[in-house]
Amino acid sequence: MAFVVAELEALRDRLRRRGQRPSMVLPTSQPDVAEAIAVLEEYGALCEAMYLVMAADRRVLNVEREVLRGALDVLSNGRVRTAHMEAMLDAAARKLAEHGQDARLEIVLRRLADDPDRGEATLVLGAAVAAADDRISVDEHRVLTRMAAGLGIDEARKAELLARISAELR
Repeated sequence: MAFVVAELEALRDRLRRRGQRPSMVLPTSQPDVAEAIAVLEEYGALCEAMYLVMAADRRVLNVEREVLRGALDVLSNGRVRTAHMEAMLDAAARKLAEHGQDARLEIVLRRLADDPDRGEATLVLGAAVAAADDRISVDEHRVLTRMAAGLGIDEARKAELLARISAELR
């Protein structure tokens, strides 16, 4: 996958800054159950897809979590709280451990395939998460390639998406 490094770095840095903002989780503040279910329905597959990219190299770094948090914050206009994100990441980790990466990626891609815009956003954000540690590993690249294929996104469209994101970040 030939992602332009400067474009990914700009997106990654912007999402990381957004994900680093202070977030308070007080022991007495439990998110409303209906709200948590709505957040899971809307962002669960996207979050799990980003987690699968993040965990592809068998290590999950704080910088990757910050980029993921920033991405969810931007997409949801701040609606996805840290507690929601942590719950979705915990669920994704359990599902990955139980079913394996290939099975989980297939399930997530089926959930995202009906919405081309969400699928494209997922691919771009997955690439930003992969680039969070200043490199995209072979395993992360493999997941991103499978993700693009499963979402029906060809190489030309991937390049176009990254170019558009780069232009918007400037």
